[in-house]
Order: sequence, then structure tokens, then C-alpha cells
Amino acid sequence: MNHVTESAAPPSARDSGDVLPPAVALAFAPLHKRAFGVAIGLAIGISLFLATAMFLLRSPDQHVGLALLSQYFKGYSVSWPGALVGFCWGFMVGFVGGWFFAFCRNLIIAFSIFVIRAKSELSQTRDFLDHI
Repeated sequence: MNHVTESAAPPSARDSGDVLPPAVALAFAPLHKRAFGVAIGLAIGISLFLATAMFLLRSPDQHVGLALLSQYFKGYSVSWPGALVGFCWGFMVGFVGGWFFAFCRNLIIAFSIFVIRAKSELSQTRDFLDHI
């Protein structure tokens, strides 16, 4: 994990007090893109499979809302083989969406930390010429 603790920090950071508390380090830790993509992909794939399965078990004669998914997912139908196709499509779409979300979140957090750090360093050296 990417936890910054006092023992893992370099000696200069331990002496100057630049160590983040574990809760703050965990809040700003980057998301693992592949793991987040797999988690979201499985959640959407299983949800689509279960929605199709529940619909087939309750009322197999009416194909109202779920049949429209065949317009977006090639090979999907409101049937048991279609439920497996829906799981595969749901996993792929969820993986791409989850990976992209984690990528954007990591990019925004990194950029925010860069801006905050740069502003802090500039404010510390703002009156540098006044002391010369």
C-alpha cells in the first residue's frame, strides 16, 4: 500500500514534520486502476446478469425494458444465453468506465497536490527579497 508512515519517510522528512497522518495519506492515495476497473466491471456484469435472470424467472413472456439493451450490446437478448452475453458486455463496459474514473481521479488528485504544494512554496518565499 502507499501509506506514508513515520518510519517509511526519509530522515529529512521525519525531522521537519512533513509526515502525513495515516488517515490523510489514505485519503490521497491513488486508486489502483485495474483493480477498480475489475470491481466495477464485476458489479455491472453481475447486476445485468441478475436483472435478466430475475426477469426470466418472474415473467418470461414480457420483454419490455431489458430488450432495449440489445440495441447497445451486440448479441444480448432476454434469454439465458443473453444473460451471459450481458454479463460479458457489462463487465467490459464497467471495466473501461471504472479504469477511466480511477485514472481521472488520480490525475485530479495529483494535479491538486501539485498546485497546493506550489502555492505553499511560493507563499513561503514571497518576502524573500525583503530580508536582503
